[in-house]
Amino acid sequence: MANPLRPALLAAARSPRIARTLTGLRTTKKVVDRFVAGDCEDQLVAAADTLLASGRHLTIDYLGEDITDIAQAKDTAAHYRTVLSALGESGATSESVRPLEVSLKLSALGQSLPRDGDAIALEHAHQVCEAAAAVGAWVTIDAEDHTTTDSTLGIVRELRGEFPWLGTVLQAYLRRTEADCRDLAGPGSRIRLCKGAYQEPATVAYREREAVDQSYLRCLRVLMEGRGYPMVASHDPAIIESALRMVATTERKNDEFEFQMLYGIRDAEQRRLAAAGYHLRVYVAYGSQWYGYFMRRLAERPANLTFFLRAMAERNRA
Repeated sequence: MANPLRPALLAAARSPRIARTLTGLRTTKKVVDRFVAGDCEDQLVAAADTLLASGRHLTIDYLGEDITDIAQAKDTAAHYRTVLSALGESGATSESVRPLEVSLKLSALGQSLPRDGDAIALEHAHQVCEAAAAVGAWVTIDAEDHTTTDSTLGIVRELRGEFPWLGTVLQAYLRRTEADCRDLAGPGSRIRLCKGAYQEPATVAYREREAVDQSYLRCLRVLMEGRGYPMVASHDPAIIESALRMVATTERKNDEFEFQMLYGIRDAEQRRLAAAGYHLRVYVAYGSQWYGYFMRRLAERPANLTFFLRAMAERNRA
């Protein structure tokens, strides 16, 4: 959309050959560190402590997706339970807005398995939700490509029967999302609205930046006028200003919505919003399986790609 190289970068995100090449470069890993909070739990905890001390909240994504081995899916669920235990004191709160959250990709929990994928992902997500409830944390189910949307929302609906605070992500570039917002904006719902980060066909998704922005604002208005808890996931200054106008129009209190931004992007703006009294949650990704996530960050914003290319050029001159 805003990045003319976006289709190529998103295609590269799913290329094992390009992944092997880029992940083997020391320069790439140095740039990745801007967007990914380390490979291990100790590095994650250090980043989390810094964010929480600054008055920001966080949601944690243990990187990995499209898992087709049940042992890996079990390991991912177990890892989330370990992380929640390690950060448990951060989640305990009397506030209506919980500072600690984890974000789950169902494809990392077994959704992509050829047999009983949905049931396996549901069971693993249930385990993580139980662990989150035990420490006063939240869980949000991430969105992936459009072919998984119906399965994902079905699992979310089932889990919300027991965990009504469970959140989910809707992507504004999908043509179906405005209707999904209307369906899911009821009491107690938590919806993270983002623009979308996958390469989708024009039959199911808006492709032009202006059309995506317009869809985002339509969807956001539905959520703001609903009875749930909208989570405004955007770095776009125009979107943020529009969201604040909608908050004023709908008379929402500060504890009835939040802003979300990615780790390593617009840090000063994150701090400004938090200092102004708004809830600002940082999406903190970590782990060794960073390649697909990193490529989507490059595809999202030209500034990210420029930063990466400049760093590569500087390293080559050194």
